[in-house]
Amino acid sequence: MVLMSGVQPASVIRQSCTKRSGEYEKSYGRRPALAVVLVGDNPSSRSYVRTKRRACEQVGIDHRDFFLDSSISQEALLELVAGLNADDSVDGILVQLPLPPGIDERLVIDSIDPAKDVDGFTPVNMGNLLIGNPCLAPCTPAGILEMIDYYSIRTEGKSICIIGRSNIVGKPLAAMLMQRNRNATVTVCHSQTPDLRRHTLNADIIISAVGHPSLVDADMVSPGAVVIDVGITRVEDPAAEKGFRWVGDCDFDALSLKCSAITPVPGGVGPMTIAMLMSNTVKAAFARRAE
Repeated sequence: MVLMSGVQPASVIRQSCTKRSGEYEKSYGRRPALAVVLVGDNPSSRSYVRTKRRACEQVGIDHRDFFLDSSISQEALLELVAGLNADDSVDGILVQLPLPPGIDERLVIDSIDPAKDVDGFTPVNMGNLLIGNPCLAPCTPAGILEMIDYYSIRTEGKSICIIGRSNIVGKPLAAMLMQRNRNATVTVCHSQTPDLRRHTLNADIIISAVGHPSLVDADMVSPGAVVIDVGITRVEDPAAEKGFRWVGDCDFDALSLKCSAITPVPGGVGPMTIAMLMSNTVKAAFARRAE
């Protein structure tokens, strides 16, 4: 059984980003720059922002934080995004989700300049992704594909079951795996799919991204399948040092005895998502110079 840690492939991507960031600075007199907008005081979101800042510092990307009170109006937030769109010293814009009630997330995301949309969530980037054009792809799906390549897992002709239909992971990942350079046969399951087990048992590769602890157990997976666990949920655990632990969608202990390869949680897909954000920021910086 292969333990598909995200640490090693993420390190390779970060090394490439460091090299490319240095080349950018040498050519244009400044480092690539990422602006991160955080509205409210959600502890998890603040933790994510700190993680992204550390990653930027490691690879030579300028990180600009905009911490906004949860009472900010939608109009004021849209004005800030418009200002970042117009700021030539900003190469990437990321609005940390979720946003507080009363703010239309879709409207805010749609207002980001697609050339600076390093999350890959705008309709322009999503549309280009769907038809196979070059674009800034969502970080988690892109990271999953990089991980698949790193561990030499073949997708051509394989049956892949994706659990979850979000705009962040499920939908874009399905589109990417169906492209001619991947040639997978993809089934997308969700909360309204009857008999989920029937679909997972037929899959060579299972990718779960719903945030439902222990959703996928050993009875749902065929021997030798590959399992990629995107879900991560905090569960209380008095025996743990911090009183809680992080778990995925899949029963790791049981599945690791049955699968040919599986990702851990944490330490699997998570590092890849951050690494691809760095990659997208550097990619956006160079692309804007080529316009």
